[in-house]
Amino acid sequence: MRFKSSLVAAVIVAFAATTAPAVQAATGALFVNEKGEPTLAPVIQEVSPAIVNIATRGMVEDGVENPLFKDPLFGDLLPGQPDGQGQPAQSVGSGVIVDADNGYIITNHHVIAHADEIMVTLTDRRQLPATLIGSDPETDVAVLQVEAVDLVAIDTGDSDLLLVGDFVVAIGNPFGLGQTVTLGIVSAVGRSGLGIEGYEDFIQTDASINPGNSGGALVSLSGDVIGINTAILGNQGNIGIGFAIPINMATSIMDQIIEHGSVQRGLLGINIQDLTPDLAEALGLLIAEGALVSRVFDNSAASEAGVQNGDIVMSVNETPVADASDLRNAVGLMRVGETAMLEIVRDGDMIELEAVIKPRPDAVEMASVEPGKEKQRTDGVEFAGAVIGPIDPASEMAGVIDGVQIIDVTPNSPAWVAGLRPGDVVTEVARTEVTTPDEFAAAIERDADGRVALHVRRGDQAFYILI
Repeated sequence: MRFKSSLVAAVIVAFAATTAPAVQAATGALFVNEKGEPTLAPVIQEVSPAIVNIATRGMVEDGVENPLFKDPLFGDLLPGQPDGQGQPAQSVGSGVIVDADNGYIITNHHVIAHADEIMVTLTDRRQLPATLIGSDPETDVAVLQVEAVDLVAIDTGDSDLLLVGDFVVAIGNPFGLGQTVTLGIVSAVGRSGLGIEGYEDFIQTDASINPGNSGGALVSLSGDVIGINTAILGNQGNIGIGFAIPINMATSIMDQIIEHGSVQRGLLGINIQDLTPDLAEALGLLIAEGALVSRVFDNSAASEAGVQNGDIVMSVNETPVADASDLRNAVGLMRVGETAMLEIVRDGDMIELEAVIKPRPDAVEMASVEPGKEKQRTDGVEFAGAVIGPIDPASEMAGVIDGVQIIDVTPNSPAWVAGLRPGDVVTEVARTEVTTPDEFAAAIERDADGRVALHVRRGDQAFYILI
């Protein structure tokens, strides 16, 4: 850490020594103190009053485990141990004042989860009770409101303009010690697939983020908040890998929470998955990125727009889609009634479709086919360790879709490893529809020289697998 800090200081010193007047005039980001040394103190002094400490108290209900015990940011700070019984729960964190006139503060959902009382402490040591306006667990964003005069709000930047290598400052309340500032760079943007939140598009930074920083600000050198600190990798404190929610996402969620009290998240009505190079080759596609549509739900926004199974979504409203996560984030932040302009590749041609986002149903049944305890009829064909036959009349898929059913799969066989399970229904082989075991066998024979892509239905879900 000493070497890293020295290196960062050396870079700033060298840069400031040659260009400080010009840079300061252009951005106001770099300053020189009376000793002629570069400093960020004026920026920190300006934004610090907008960063608050948050303390909560509440009660975990019987049979409900407090998720903060598992949270790497707070697990070691909370008293007691999770035992499934009702018990007091406390947490500490940070927040960012983004609207001084109305007293709105952005923080993380997990900071205020299970809170009955929320107390905000300002840098001038005023303690204010806060009201929870609403929160969104899927993005880990919450909005609080306090009533006070002389609040100071921070300016919001544009997180879409961030580049890897940009200097950033993390401000928060680590370990409950009080406001702390750390310097680092943007290590990556658009991080997803971490399993931290439902919608992930994180800014990764090496600025030191520790327990208690959650909900604090990630700030640019010009003093604009460009992210809300939310998580660290691992449970041993800072190891140089921290994550922040982009401020553009956070403020979009905040606007909906203020307007509706919750997020009015819409639905496009498709199952999607990443288009990997291997899957693209098996499907005979010349592209290797985008979101592959594996199922279109009836009467959905996608079906009314004309989206089909096997389409590859390349962009939404002119924003490129590199994988399924990009599409999920883009649609997940759209409001009901908004129009999504979809750029799609179908059979090698680029087409554009308009989909009007629909509301989510009150309850979505995510059915799954349970493997039968006994083998069903075996007058089918064998492939890669799987036995394929006609759809069993007793199956919930009978009369609903056309295809062939997986009757049995040998454990650890290629079919098993690829993900096939008894009860699955295969509707396509290498983009060719199959309705009988003989058609399945013929389609497999045509692609005997390479890996084959199967389109699979399992309950309410659909996906492609590669064998």
